Amino acid sequence: MADVLLILCMVSIWIAVFQSIIIMTGAIRFVWRQSITPLTMPADMEGFPTVTVIVPAHNEELVITATARHVLHLNYPEHKIQFIVVADNCTDNTAGRLKALKAQPMYRHRDFFIMERKGTGGKSGALNDALEHAAGEWICIFDADAAPEKNSLLFLVQKAMEEPELYGAVFGRNKARNRGQNFLSRCINLELVTMQRVLHTGMWELFKLGTIPGTNFIIKTPLIKEIGGWDEQALTEDTAISFEILSRGQLIALAPQAEAYQQEPEQLSVYMKQRERWAKGNYQVVLDNFHHLFKPSSWRIKLHILYYMASYFWFLVTIVISDLIIVVNIAYWLIALFKPELLSPFQFEGDVYIYLIIAWGLMYYLYVLQINLALASDIGQSNVRNFVLSCITYFTYAQLFLVISLRASYNMIMDKIMHRESKWYKTQRFD
Repeated sequence: MADVLLILCMVSIWIAVFQSIIIMTGAIRFVWRQSITPLTMPADMEGFPTVTVIVPAHNEELVITATARHVLHLNYPEHKIQFIVVADNCTDNTAGRLKALKAQPMYRHRDFFIMERKGTGGKSGALNDALEHAAGEWICIFDADAAPEKNSLLFLVQKAMEEPELYGAVFGRNKARNRGQNFLSRCINLELVTMQRVLHTGMWELFKLGTIPGTNFIIKTPLIKEIGGWDEQALTEDTAISFEILSRGQLIALAPQAEAYQQEPEQLSVYMKQRERWAKGNYQVVLDNFHHLFKPSSWRIKLHILYYMASYFWFLVTIVISDLIIVVNIAYWLIALFKPELLSPFQFEGDVYIYLIIAWGLMYYLYVLQINLALASDIGQSNVRNFVLSCITYFTYAQLFLVISLRASYNMIMDKIMHRESKWYKTQRFD
């Protein structure tokens, strides 16, 4: 039985390795094509569509003024931007700070609406209420802690205009604005860079497959209204709406130059709550869309579901089992130095265990390789500190994913059994 378990682990690890190689190949091709394609800036944006920028904000007085300023200074025709900030059930001075900003002479002429809301549904509810007032042809979403670069909206819309009938949404890249704060924020930065510059680029290059993030994206106004707005029951409304877009035959395009900075958790407790919510939300979305595997749905939806299932279920179980086998055997080897008669419960025939170590070593090598491939494509990120950090995060930061996933799975099951309502947790902000 132990041998069968080990062989299943090895096969799963090799499949994960093969998947990583394929995605990295796509990412390399994407970066190469981007490097030989000159960046073009439009001379005239009068032909560009109107955009409603929505920023949902719940008790965001620490960051909302800076975010609103960034939006108001975007390089996009002022008369083509409708700006809505939703002060969602705020008990702080979020609305007051926005009103003070709007009253400044330089912004009095702008289409700037501060919506003070008392309702339910969390972020999704706030977005849905704002959607009722949206007049733009496209909706752009930024989180309350976002710091979009000046041309971010321009690049998002420019990408959408390449295939206006096919692209239902366009998303950009998000960066950690507080990445150098501590060990945790540096690890999150490596994760973000790898996701943005390897996974997203590889999936788009090879399969024209994208996923909406929670911020820094645009979506067609008629499309989001056809969908029925954002799902107020979903913990990860971005993933849920991505499947809705794909199910309607529309693509979610990547605009790599559209960048925005965001604040990441600086405390482990804040990080764990945020990521557990994400994991639970993604589990639920996968289960809700599982039926597409057995229906004549788009192959992109099927691929998307298989990728999520592999990442959050199959590979997770494999890594837990393989880590357990390695840790237990190491512990028994150490104990055997003093008690040779004590045998490990995982005894394998021949060189089978050696093959597991080789597979695990290759997986670790590719883990470090893809991080450094991503860092090399991001100006200022490829340095000795980040290289060393990439080597140790597998044994530290990456293992948190296992804990988070197991906790999220347990809580989701208990929510179903106990008929508990899942709560949307707001990520804590810092000055």
